[in-house]
Amino acid sequence: MGKWGVLAIALALSNPAVAQRAEPVDLDMVSKIRQEAFHRSQVMDTFSHLTESIGPRLTNSPAMSQANAWTRGKFNEWGLVNVHDEAFEDFGRGWEFTSASVLMLGSGPQGDRMQPLHALPKAWTPGTNGPVEGELVQVDIKKLADLEKYKGKLRGKILLLGEAREYKRGTEPDSHRHDATSLEGLQEFTVPKNAAADKEKRVKEYTERQALAKAVNAFFVEEGALAAISISGWDNGIIRVAGGGSRKAGESAGIPELAMISEHFNPLVRALLAKQPVKLRVDVAARFTDDSNQPGYNTLAEIRGSGKADEVVMLGAHMDSWHSGTGAADNAAGVAVMMEAMRILKAVGAKPKRTIRVALWSGEEQGLIGSQAYVAKHFAQFPEPTDAGQKALPASLREPTGALVKRRDYEKFSVYFNMDNGSGRFRGIYAQENLAAMPVFEAWLKPFNDVGATTVATRNTGSTDHISFDRVGLPGFQFIQDKLDYFSNVHHSHLDTWDHAEPEDLKQAAAIVASFVYNAATREDLFPRKAQKGDGGD
Repeated sequence: MGKWGVLAIALALSNPAVAQRAEPVDLDMVSKIRQEAFHRSQVMDTFSHLTESIGPRLTNSPAMSQANAWTRGKFNEWGLVNVHDEAFEDFGRGWEFTSASVLMLGSGPQGDRMQPLHALPKAWTPGTNGPVEGELVQVDIKKLADLEKYKGKLRGKILLLGEAREYKRGTEPDSHRHDATSLEGLQEFTVPKNAAADKEKRVKEYTERQALAKAVNAFFVEEGALAAISISGWDNGIIRVAGGGSRKAGESAGIPELAMISEHFNPLVRALLAKQPVKLRVDVAARFTDDSNQPGYNTLAEIRGSGKADEVVMLGAHMDSWHSGTGAADNAAGVAVMMEAMRILKAVGAKPKRTIRVALWSGEEQGLIGSQAYVAKHFAQFPEPTDAGQKALPASLREPTGALVKRRDYEKFSVYFNMDNGSGRFRGIYAQENLAAMPVFEAWLKPFNDVGATTVATRNTGSTDHISFDRVGLPGFQFIQDKLDYFSNVHHSHLDTWDHAEPEDLKQAAAIVASFVYNAATREDLFPRKAQKGDGGD
């Protein structure tokens, strides 16, 4: 038990009035939830359909539309209400690819030969419209001024972008689970340094990176290059690939661009440095599914509350993924767990006071776009900036342009729980510096201490959809999970597939989520909120 739980018990023993105010937990309902989650689970059925029947779910792709429809069908089948898709505007164009190949052409003792090289296309880059062949040239562009030296030299060429990367041998296992030492370390809080200076640096880097990417896209098209190849972000034969080009209609999508495993990229660099001619054949079947910008869609459903039905507890996960794997750990795992939590609550006959609403987000991988739009529409948002530079930034890097604009439902919102760190077992929860939440979480976790969930950490964790809530002062939380091989093999890679998931961990997670949202929906008060800038009259 953590220090906050020990403190709560000590206070209760010394003060009967405090004992009466201890966070109540309906152990009878928790027991029913555990039985349904551990002995009659359907979480892997959901997970399997999302990954191996539907597959990768890039936002606005045909597969994402299929996932929206299928999950709506399951929610209706389970008896949820208010099942619907909700649009968020002007996401951009849909995109998909069906095949990609890169061959190195040459001759050997037996005559002509073709050596396959392992690469996959970046999302929102065009296909080749059939195979193209060209001489390989190395191009290294780090700043806008570097474009000048390549003018007139790239027509009909295939471009190798950047330099070779030294292979670094691993010193630790690929897969990690928390132990007592690592969990204890999570309970240490680091006082932030100069946040303003760090943000200024990130804004500068983002702005320069975006400007360079747009200029390079247009430049390669103007120069008549055939295709471009970048090095994968990871070694050991893993293709780690995300987006390139542009999803926005009217902007240059550039030329076909692929990410290649480092073990095939590096030899190409060495051959060019040795002045050896290299010729490649590239064939990418990829297409934009829309000619104009289209909205994206979140999928939502509810268990309606009784007594306090206008107050809302939310749970969610992003259903969109990248395109190279099947979006298993990132994030069919989260979607399956959140859907299973809702199924469990219906199966055990839960009757919450507050409405429990599940949201399956889209556009998360492009900057929390779906959840951010939902929060802005229903709960709160800062005024849209008028400065062009600020408008071009993602919400996480913008400076607030005025006071928070609160919607009607802001004060009726209780809490949001998110899952998006792979399929690893829940070990606790991050409190996002909400100290009032910590003893509540300690009490809710206690019935799951026996399955490894014990830790409440004061610290923040970021980069996923709970931040859309936290940013406007609403309680939003992400769970502490075992890493497994999420950050060593599968995250945004072609290995993000079914086999890297842990079924028993997903069952445990679904039980905890169902219990947490039930407790939140039946507690006497709305979930406590942490202090915000401006609270207390400052």
